[in-house]
Amino acid sequence: MDFSTLLNGFLQVFHLDNFIFIFLGVFIGIVFGAIPGLSGALAMVIFLPFSFSLSPVVGISMLMAIYCGGCYGGSVSAILLGTPGSNEAAATVLDGYPLAKRGYARKALEVALLASTIGGLLSSVALLFFAPAISTLTLRFSSPEYFMLAIFGLSIISGVSGESLLKGLLAGCIGIMISMIGMDDLSGLSRFTFNNVNLLSGVNLIAMMLGLFAIPVLVEKMENKEYELKLTEIVSMTNKEGVTKKEFKKIFPSIVKSSLIGIGIGALPGTGAAIASFISYNEAKRSSKHPEEFGHGALEGIAAPEAGNNGVTAAALIPLLTLAIPGSAAVATLIGALMMHGLVPGPQLFQTQGATVYAIMFSIVIANIAMFAEGKVLARFFAKVIQVPQVILMPMLTIFCFAGAYAAKGTAFNILVLVIAGIASFALAKLGIPHVPLLLGVILGPIAETNLRNSLTLSNGSWLIFLTRPISLAILALTIFLVILVKWQDQKLRRKTGNASDNSTGTYDEEA
Repeated sequence: MDFSTLLNGFLQVFHLDNFIFIFLGVFIGIVFGAIPGLSGALAMVIFLPFSFSLSPVVGISMLMAIYCGGCYGGSVSAILLGTPGSNEAAATVLDGYPLAKRGYARKALEVALLASTIGGLLSSVALLFFAPAISTLTLRFSSPEYFMLAIFGLSIISGVSGESLLKGLLAGCIGIMISMIGMDDLSGLSRFTFNNVNLLSGVNLIAMMLGLFAIPVLVEKMENKEYELKLTEIVSMTNKEGVTKKEFKKIFPSIVKSSLIGIGIGALPGTGAAIASFISYNEAKRSSKHPEEFGHGALEGIAAPEAGNNGVTAAALIPLLTLAIPGSAAVATLIGALMMHGLVPGPQLFQTQGATVYAIMFSIVIANIAMFAEGKVLARFFAKVIQVPQVILMPMLTIFCFAGAYAAKGTAFNILVLVIAGIASFALAKLGIPHVPLLLGVILGPIAETNLRNSLTLSNGSWLIFLTRPISLAILALTIFLVILVKWQDQKLRRKTGNASDNSTGTYDEEA
């Protein structure tokens, strides 16, 4: 770790505009996370185009602040409404809502806030220390290693394909085909452009992400009236009692352990905050002296999943920044933002843009502190936040999406890309084909293609180059191992948490 670069990055953080947009990002994330059906990841996609007018440090820091705020915001509706605002807050419902129904809504929200903040801070420290070390190691990589890394990234499809691996692979192949649209870098020939000059530079990633992820969710929420009816069941914050020192001492070990679980899971591509949340909850219940209290308002049952899912936030950047491997939709959004700001993730990033990267890391620490401050202040208004009328909110967000697609490149063709991607997203959803593998194919396809061609040129067409180089062979072995591990963990998690997930989809039954 270069301490002069580290100090330079630290000094870049302390600018007024950086603090303003971090606090704004946390607020946006909390609001999106608190509204069922929306999420911090969706907010990142919607506000991604608006980050381009900011400096790289400020723009990326704002997006990470949205991500952190969104992970905590999901607990608000989980506690007050019994419906998780996002997938990672599903386990929080199991104890958060019963505790709120007993009149301790404020205590439940404070436990979630404390656990989220500590988990996020520990995750930030892990990113600060582990990412540079891994980056130093990966400087020894060449084209064969980069190709195997791309294959490793594409193998994440096994963890984000849902119930059907075949459909996930199909989506990944579609994404790779989309990534080939445009002019070939090596031959200079146009591919799949159909003589349209707008496609010579390829499909705009920002417009496509808005169409794939944002538009379908917003249209579905505008059509669905069920959410409006559930709002009558909001728990009011009548109790003024917060978390006592004795209670904090009791839950602190569980918070630390769950944070470490979240950090470990976040550093593994293809897992995610939802898995970390359930694993942390199960471990807290297993190691508790009073497991019978879980499901009826146990404080540890709130602290563990919240620390676990926020422990993922910064740790998920470790493979992204060092290996250019996005492990989820939210992190894939961030890789698009980094590239648009001229920061190409990978082994060279810390060498070429070290100060900027460290500034972003320190900004994540500030984002978690801001999340704690805003969470304390906004607690009394949370019940109002999740009652925002959809008839007002959804059309406004849709307009933001179209404006963002146009602003990404300043051309109306991007709006057409957004519309086509939105229609395709509906069709994929009807067929049960997931979106994240498609996005991974679009991002990692060019990396795999370019480095495959370079590798085969170096070896005169011999594929043995990937097996005779130790690092390349090690990455291949790791890829196979992680694919097997992720699928095994997924099946194990489905068996253990199937009933819990069913309960968390609607209003929690306190008798369960």
